[in-house]
Amino acid sequence: MTHVVSESCIRCKYTDCVDVCPVDCFREGPNMLVIDPDECIDCAVCIPECPVNAIYAEEDLPANQLAFIKLNAELALADGWKSITKRKPALPDAEEWKDKTDKIGELVR
Repeated sequence: MTHVVSESCIRCKYTDCVDVCPVDCFREGPNMLVIDPDECIDCAVCIPECPVNAIYAEEDLPANQLAFIKLNAELALADGWKSITKRKPALPDAEEWKDKTDKIGELVR
């Protein structure tokens, strides 16, 4: 099993989680982070660090977020989605987006 970044991260991209990851499994896209399932060691230290509760153990992912298992795996290997290992500021309008739902249409690949 692995951990998965869900829809809550879209348009927020808080990076508190990357500071605690012991294996550097996070990948950064334009407006979201994902977890590389081949790198994740299932340690769970990232889960409590996310201020928008976007990270789940795969087996705990809500049913309406299951597509993010495949999406994380796909985007972790996508051109332009590079490893991120140090915390950065969230997106400028993250506070406006953090409580919104149905953000998949906002994802920039």
